[in-house]
Amino acid sequence: MSRIGTQPVNIPEGVEVNISENNLVTVKGKMGELQQQVHPEITVKQQENQIILERPTSYKSHKALHGLYRSLINSMVIGVSEGFRLDLELVGVGYRAVVENNVMDLTLGFSHHIYFQLPDIIQAEAVTERGKNPVVTLTSPDKQLLGQVAAKIRELRRPEPYKGKGVKFKGEVIRRKAGKSAAST
Repeated sequence: MSRIGTQPVNIPEGVEVNISENNLVTVKGKMGELQQQVHPEITVKQQENQIILERPTSYKSHKALHGLYRSLINSMVIGVSEGFRLDLELVGVGYRAVVENNVMDLTLGFSHHIYFQLPDIIQAEAVTERGKNPVVTLTSPDKQLLGQVAAKIRELRRPEPYKGKGVKFKGEVIRRKAGKSAAST
């Protein structure tokens, strides 16, 4: 049995869930509104303050869909009620980030600035403290989109293994390599 899929999704106060006939789940809350189209073979029901998903058989593909859609709906409920947050750290001399009107201006050691347009559903804040690496905080109710945008920003300058310079997630440990050792004569 799918262990994740069998667990009900609890709906907190202030969150409104609407399930249409064609399995389109819409979740509204204080952080925004999200939608997810559920596979037609998975049945979605709302009972009081819980969402329950059911599958027709115990085939491997149905088990996989069961757990997948339960996790996606749970992330939507958490996102519209609390929201998600990711911190990116810019490690390197002269690395900076400025956010204005949902456009991120990044200085990442290239000869030019990089301008990154953020989706409307994502808010960003750049904090630079003296003696510390700049930190960009991304917040959004959509967990999938937040992770995708953070990965794209990280790809602009991936952390390199010798000095650890680049854009990394806060708390991420970079596997370091030893540099070229001095030649012994």
